[in-house]
Amino acid sequence: MVQTMAGETPAPAPPPGVPSGTPAGSPVPPAELPEEYTPTARDLPVITPGRTDTLIDRPAVVPVPEPAMDPDAPEGMGPLYVVGDVHGYYDELREALAAEGLIDADGNWAAGNARLWFLGDFTDRGPDGIGVIDLVMQLSAEAAAAGGYCKALMGNHELLLLGAKRFGDTPVQSGAGTASFQAAWLLNGGQKNDMDRLEDHHLQWMARLDAVMEEDGHLLVHSDTTAYLEYGDSIEAVNDTVHDVLTRSEADEVWDLFRKFTKRFAFRDEAGSDAVRELLDAYGGDRVVHGHSPIPYLLGEVGTEDGESDTVAVDGPHVYADGLAIAMDGGVTMAGKLLVVQLPLVG
Repeated sequence: MVQTMAGETPAPAPPPGVPSGTPAGSPVPPAELPEEYTPTARDLPVITPGRTDTLIDRPAVVPVPEPAMDPDAPEGMGPLYVVGDVHGYYDELREALAAEGLIDADGNWAAGNARLWFLGDFTDRGPDGIGVIDLVMQLSAEAAAAGGYCKALMGNHELLLLGAKRFGDTPVQSGAGTASFQAAWLLNGGQKNDMDRLEDHHLQWMARLDAVMEEDGHLLVHSDTTAYLEYGDSIEAVNDTVHDVLTRSEADEVWDLFRKFTKRFAFRDEAGSDAVRELLDAYGGDRVVHGHSPIPYLLGEVGTEDGESDTVAVDGPHVYADGLAIAMDGGVTMAGKLLVVQLPLVG
């Protein structure tokens, strides 16, 4: 479906105008970029790797309840779970999955025929994005062998990492002038450790991810945007178009895809429910389930870059837009919570 990345090279050098000694994974202050650059602005915090204040469920003491069976589940399949944005927080992901009984103490699939969907954004900002991808790939194989499945959607940060690896500092045309994937990746929390460990099989796996899927009346997407409608009038058409763009591997085309999938907040304001209905009418389902925009952002409670905030309090998914949208990004990069939730929501 998507061709292998050809001609693997070391991590790209910093963009023109950035001091040559700047590590490839270090955020670059916008002031150090040349005037002609207009990379994607860093619009979300970057938290220092190794912090310990992330709020996650701790399963060590409380026994994990048996998952409730979903009457809408396909015959022979178990309950449906979704995971919000992980952004490299590997340890938090393992603990959150274990808290729901989806993996055992060794990190192996323990949920039988359950179904698990990741909503994208596996890397950047956190300390171990490649470890996250490796775990998801491992669970995909183990879940299939157990009669269930573990699948994943494409997030904008998968497109960003693919673009940074493929195109580096190649200029691309953005709405405000010229930009590059490399500059945007650095400004949006790109980690040198991830780039150094990125291998062919990771790249192929990311490039083959679908963008939209429907499960049990839940329309699963990464971004809270209607930009998906620009790529097809059915789920199959959108996914085929996205795969075609990545196969052609034209820098400007991939950049345009990345920028559109970076849009957010389409469902938040007065016309939000109408925007959700546009997607549901086109692709099916009763509710949209998305990641991308952290719940504190949707609620107007923005944490600081060092994670210190009295206003960030995420207990679970955020249901909004007249009950038609479920936000799943708990803001793990903002001292929030990495969400792993069984659908449908009860109560």
